[in-house]
Order: sequence, then structure tokens, then C-alpha cells
Amino acid sequence: MTQRSVIRLLADRVSIRRDGRDILSDVSLEVHSGEMIALVGPNGAGKSTLIRTLLGLLEPDAGGVMLDGGPVSVLSARARARQMAYLPQDRTVAWSVTGADLAALGRFAWGGAAYDRLGATDRDKVDQALELTGATALKNRLLHTLSGGEQARLHLARALASDASLLMADEPIAALDPRHQLEAMQVLRAQADRGASVVCALHDLELAGRYADRVAVLDRGRLIACGSPDAVLDAETLAQVFGVMRQPSGGFALADPGQA
Repeated sequence: MTQRSVIRLLADRVSIRRDGRDILSDVSLEVHSGEMIALVGPNGAGKSTLIRTLLGLLEPDAGGVMLDGGPVSVLSARARARQMAYLPQDRTVAWSVTGADLAALGRFAWGGAAYDRLGATDRDKVDQALELTGATALKNRLLHTLSGGEQARLHLARALASDASLLMADEPIAALDPRHQLEAMQVLRAQADRGASVVCALHDLELAGRYADRVAVLDRGRLIACGSPDAVLDAETLAQVFGVMRQPSGGFALADPGQA
């Protein structure tokens, strides 16, 4: 794993309140180039909201987000998309397209088009992304004929095709089988190793600890801890935030078996 360098993205005491409820409360987070941050926490902890706020898709009620020293909120959608790729949880596609055309959407901010109408440089970016995600064989398949895991790999390829220097992924391994989960995490890790900034929301604590440089733990909208996986995913945090404990043989068990 690479050492952190310059700060690319900074959330400064961000708070978001909706319907009388605090979704994020005074969250500060630095995202450096060349690192991978795993956002972990129980359902409803605020992980997706934080990602959308970092992207400038949500305006905080307090605090702000800076990209390379300037407010992310002043950038146009196209300017943001050239620097920040987003893989959301909801990956619904309104109509069936080929795998190649779905991945080609990653070039939209650069004046992209359908795969067959892309220029040589843009098509190379798409082909590289399809290869990285093991989705080359899906290029000519229609989306509605594919499994959820196959579609997930194409959506990851779409994000990678943008060649953005910041990659925000919300549950990138959802719907993937174990092998493709590992392959997806290796791809994300490789993006950080080549100098990109990667932030991904994960439920799998083992994979978060294995691949991330830092783990940020959210609970009820608050950033509880942020640091190296070994320092952050300790017995106290696992029990208090997740209600689990590590087993000597590996994996996790309920911290209070009586709750089962």
C-alpha cells in the first residue's frame, strides 16, 4: 500500500440534517492521493450520504467540501465528472444497452458517445476498464440478459473508464460472488497504488481491513474513528458499533450471543 501524499479532497465539519434528524454530524475527513479509504458502519450510519456530499451532490447544512483547495460546490457537473467518478448503490438502467455502451458512459464528461462512435483514445479507455473488471466478454451482451454480478462488473468498468483521479464507490462488491469481490477490491486497490484517491463504502470488515490504507467508522452520522485498519477495527469498536467480536479461528461472531 502506498503512503499518503497531498490532500485531494477535504470534508470540513460537515453536517446534514433531514426531517429533523441528523444524517451527518460534524464529520471531517481528509482524502489523500494514492490512498484507499474504506467507509464502514451499520446500515443508516451515513456512509452513502457522506459519499454524495464529498461528490458535491448534496449541499451540507454546515461545513464544506474542498477539492484541491477550492469548494467542490462551485464546479460544474462536467468539471466534477472529469475528476471524480461515482459508483452508486442504485445502478438502475432505464433501458437495456450493451455492456460496451454502458461502460462507454464513463467517457460522457469528455464528450463521449455510444461505444461504436467513440474515438480511438476513448475506446481504449473503455476497453481497458472492461479488461480490468473481467467484463470484456460482456461487451456485446444486452444488460437485461446479464446477472446482477455481471451488471455490477460493467458498472465498475463504467466508473474506471472515466479515468478520474478520485473514485467514489458505494458498495462496489454488492451482488458479486467471492471471486469477483476479491477481483474488484484488487482493481480498486490498484487505482490507489497508481496515485488515484479511492473512497468506498463497505460492509465486509475483513475486506476493508485487507485492502484499505485507512478505515473510517461511521455510526449514527458521526465519524467515530479513522485510521489504520488494525488501530480502528479493535475489539471495543467492533463491539460498540457493530455488535460483533473477532473469533480466534477467523471471522466474526455476535458480541452478545443472547441477541441471536
